[in-house]
Amino acid sequence: MKTIYAKSKGLQDTEMHYCPGCSHGIVHKLVAETLEEMNAIETAIGVCPVGCSVFAGNYFACDMIEAAHGRAPAVATAVKRTHPNVPVFTYQGDGDLASIGAAEIVHAAMRGEKFTTIFINNAIYGMTGGQMAPTTLLGQRATTAPSGRTEKQAGKPMRVSEMLATLDGLVYAERVCVTDIPNLMKAKKAIQKAFKRQMNNEGFTFIEVLCSCPTNWGMDIQESNQWLKDNMVPYYPLGVIKDVEVQ
Repeated sequence: MKTIYAKSKGLQDTEMHYCPGCSHGIVHKLVAETLEEMNAIETAIGVCPVGCSVFAGNYFACDMIEAAHGRAPAVATAVKRTHPNVPVFTYQGDGDLASIGAAEIVHAAMRGEKFTTIFINNAIYGMTGGQMAPTTLLGQRATTAPSGRTEKQAGKPMRVSEMLATLDGLVYAERVCVTDIPNLMKAKKAIQKAFKRQMNNEGFTFIEVLCSCPTNWGMDIQESNQWLKDNMVPYYPLGVIKDVEVQ
């Protein structure tokens, strides 16, 4: 029988713990396929911190390192500097990267560290129970903002990709989503490009993926995907944020 589709060898044969409808599994698949196509499963090194991705080492078939909350960019910096010829990536959520780890990601981008960050933006703290994140939208409810986020109390949501794009060390940043097949294919191409530019030693590359969190949003899968399109995409527009040529 002809094989039409097979699970990527970049993923282990392990059942994932993510909630139904969560986008993490899809993004894992895209990263794993990219590493497989690069023939880099045996050499790549990933870093995951605290958050929903805390068990990512159970799923990716490449070497994975667990970092303290928010410190994945610091760990990845050390890994890439000691292993400059292998693909290195961090896999981080918005609570981890944009809050406790904000300084780490900013300085990694500023220095132009030659690794790739996969940034999962689902506008809320997932693992710890649905608290407000730096990316939570105005009016969006969270356990720490039961009436919805207000600008007066918490300021406006942080556009991380645009902020990092102001730093010279970042050479490529793109925001994507995985709500449907066309967007999934665009996300795959963006991840591939980020790893390619990393391996060309051009600088820091950053892929932001808008993702759904049906459990903490209190929605079913279809509702959460539509809410993402209707509410997150207008504030976090999809597309290339920065793409500079390096001589």
